[in-house]
Amino acid sequence: MNNAKENALAYVARRESTVCEVADKIWDYAELSLQERKSAALYVSVLTREGFAVQRGLCGIPTAFSASYGEGRPVIGILAEYDALSGLAQKGGATRREPLIGADAGHGCGHNLLGAGAFAAALGVKHYLEETGASGTVVLYGCPGEEGGAAKAFMARDGLWRGLDAALTWHPEDCNEVVTGTCNSTIQVQYAFHGVAAHAAGAPELGRSALDAVELMNVGVQFLREHMPSRARIHYAITDAGGRSANVVQPEAKVLYMTRSNRVSEALALQARVDKIADGAALMTETGYERRFIDGTSDTVSNRVLEDLLYRNFAALGVPHYSEEELAFAAAVHATYEGREAAPGVGSQADADYAAAAQEQRRSAAHAMNDFLLPHFTGTAFNPGSTDVGDVSWLTPTAQIHVAAWPNGCPGHSWQNVSCGATSIGHKAALHAGKVLCAAVIDLFAEPSLLAAARAEFTQRTAEGYVCPIPPDAVPTVAD
Repeated sequence: MNNAKENALAYVARRESTVCEVADKIWDYAELSLQERKSAALYVSVLTREGFAVQRGLCGIPTAFSASYGEGRPVIGILAEYDALSGLAQKGGATRREPLIGADAGHGCGHNLLGAGAFAAALGVKHYLEETGASGTVVLYGCPGEEGGAAKAFMARDGLWRGLDAALTWHPEDCNEVVTGTCNSTIQVQYAFHGVAAHAAGAPELGRSALDAVELMNVGVQFLREHMPSRARIHYAITDAGGRSANVVQPEAKVLYMTRSNRVSEALALQARVDKIADGAALMTETGYERRFIDGTSDTVSNRVLEDLLYRNFAALGVPHYSEEELAFAAAVHATYEGREAAPGVGSQADADYAAAAQEQRRSAAHAMNDFLLPHFTGTAFNPGSTDVGDVSWLTPTAQIHVAAWPNGCPGHSWQNVSCGATSIGHKAALHAGKVLCAAVIDLFAEPSLLAAARAEFTQRTAEGYVCPIPPDAVPTVAD
């Protein structure tokens, strides 16, 4: 590791208090997708003060921004997120479920840490560029609505990511690893059915129930599940059941559907079948409906060159380590959920031998936190979930890491994640992720051959072309 890189990483360490302060403020704000006004304003203020050139309202999205520093190529993007999840307001640092009174949302996916870690990386890279005078530009992208809104996919539709030479990011997890493999693409559509109200006892024949239409649509989709690809998923939520009076034929009802399949073309085909079921439900109930596109995301495209680079830097920097107090807290949280001894890492879901090796590392750790770097998995991995990072990866070479921010096996989108996100364990994850990403970006600036190899691999893997899941006329929105 050369002096310039060491100095940049030392600078990240010196900015720990700033990074943690940002993480904690975003945790406190806990704003839902596309509503992250305070969170975006905080980042804009801090980044402007740090000397970045900040652009607000990126791609017409009010809570999106970019913050750049440097000149010329290469141009490397670092992706930040900062949206929270509904229904997960939780006291930080607690070892049991303690909802916050008067609050709703919480950072159940750790995006307060994700954004802060990306910010830390950008600070380190800026310091490197200032110190060395090297050619290159780092851009921190504030990407709202990952949990619902898919800002990165809308940005992809507008061609934003094509201007980058590479993009890097990270995500809080229960382990330390370099991420690889693909995932499901997804389409979200809201169906708002409209019927006719009537007295359910006095004149039921005059009513046309929108709630009946929603229920019949759900039944139809249940039968569809038998006839779709094994990797596909369909989820739904009744967001408006029409009211609270059973003696009224409900004139309005809404249901939100999320359709997943590995490729966008597959998800769109499955979504078309769901649309036909909505048509049938409306026909059976003599109701009408409005279809509103909410968002969509693509599957991820791996880039082994960038993944190898991230792993080398991760291995050189090691992993976060914890005090006895932190380990006692982690053990108490670890005891609150099932599945806590699951083999960690994306490779464990795809390869039995890898899972056995990961479990051996867990046994050696002898506590709830995975304070080790998992072996670099280079096999074929598949995650049935979805992320709008996939849309970035179809337009520029992209890679990401996981850093342990909560105990092994901790369920996603949980109060446990929210609690851990406001602790020193979460802070250590954000700061360490920032260091690994910073180190990798510096290597990309210093070694042009790495970017050339990453681009060649990207070109090969994306030869079939990008199918954008976002229609041309869609605007970023969330379901109501």
